[in-house]
Amino acid sequence: MRKQIKTSLLSVVAASLLLAGCATPQAYDYTAYRESKPASVLILPPLNSSPDVKATYSMLSQMSLPLGEAGYYVYPVAVVDEMFRNNGLNNPGDIHAVSPSKLREIFGADAALYVDVKRYGSTYTVISSDVTVSADARLVDLKTGKLLWNGSASASSAEQSNNNSGGLVGLLVTAVIKQIANNLTEQSHSYAALTSQRLLSPRPNGLLYGPRSPLYGKDGLPQ
Repeated sequence: MRKQIKTSLLSVVAASLLLAGCATPQAYDYTAYRESKPASVLILPPLNSSPDVKATYSMLSQMSLPLGEAGYYVYPVAVVDEMFRNNGLNNPGDIHAVSPSKLREIFGADAALYVDVKRYGSTYTVISSDVTVSADARLVDLKTGKLLWNGSASASSAEQSNNNSGGLVGLLVTAVIKQIANNLTEQSHSYAALTSQRLLSPRPNGLLYGPRSPLYGKDGLPQ
């Protein structure tokens, strides 16, 4: 009997270790990124897959800071956007369709950042109202057209929510108040900033430090 129990426990432990191993995220392959060594980044106006029309320019205004802090030269987004408009490109989809070689010819940047805002704004359910901003990003070498890196990030007011007290009536009242506050104070813009920081700051499987950073080449990954 004891032997059977011991065998069963060992099987459970082995299965748990196997599942834990499967859950470990695979290290990102930075081979193309390290070969490219981008020093300057052109941020394209983000695509907007959310229903909120403010998503594109809210995210666009937030992404230069984390990239600059990471050690890259970032082309001024307002100037870039105006240049696209002057050339008849007013839609992010049309801008994203411009070939990497053409972007390189016009701006001279090493790489371009393509972003798609998946969620932006507040959502109201019966007992909850939360602001969520999420986005996907790709860094592309403008000289070769190769994908250097891709990732995603999100931020939500639900991370700080505490819905464990107050009963059902309290939850309903809180949800309504939060929905009104979210609409009046444009909290989505603040969460866009947090999403941008999480998306574009160097981290495990994230962007590498750029050449203007003192941590350049010291990302803890094989050189």
